[in-house]
Amino acid sequence: MRRALISLGLFFAFVVIVTLSRHHAPPATTTTSTTTTTTTPAPSTTTTIAGPAACQGSDFAGTFNLAQGAAGTISTTATLVKTTAGTCTLDGWPVLGLRSASGTVLPEQTVDVPTAGNPAGFIAGAANQPPKLLTLVKGSSTTFSLAYSDVLSGAETSCPNAAVVSVATSASGPALSITLAYPIAPCDGGLLRVSPFY
Repeated sequence: MRRALISLGLFFAFVVIVTLSRHHAPPATTTTSTTTTTTTPAPSTTTTIAGPAACQGSDFAGTFNLAQGAAGTISTTATLVKTTAGTCTLDGWPVLGLRSASGTVLPEQTVDVPTAGNPAGFIAGAANQPPKLLTLVKGSSTTFSLAYSDVLSGAETSCPNAAVVSVATSASGPALSITLAYPIAPCDGGLLRVSPFY
């Protein structure tokens, strides 16, 4: 009987120990790992492609064509041929200067036409249009028209004889000097009416 009690006591002790050990076990833990990914956008780039440079007077060889006259107004045209390599652009009016055969700078006033309120009236129809952008390559050509009066004005006793005309594409750029086969003599203080390049 005593052995039965001891066995029963041991059994109860074992049950209590097992039960208590289950209730006091630390709770199971779950570890969550979070990964943050940061994406940096690639830097943007802008590429600018430069267009052709502006033409200079030094890019050309030129000739003045035979002049025509009517009612005191002389009209002529000049043709410029691009002699340099590459491409360049023209947009606007030529800048002109007059010199005598000996190189003396002569009086000159240039009026760009056509402009608002100032029609051109050149013989060549293209000369009467507003300026447009021209793109020229070696061997290509452009033209402009020129008109002047050969009638004395005011106190003038003669009109200067111009044997050389310099042609620039801008006020600050290099000029092309063209020796004229037939000198021009613009009266009225060297007033020249000039078309855009066409």
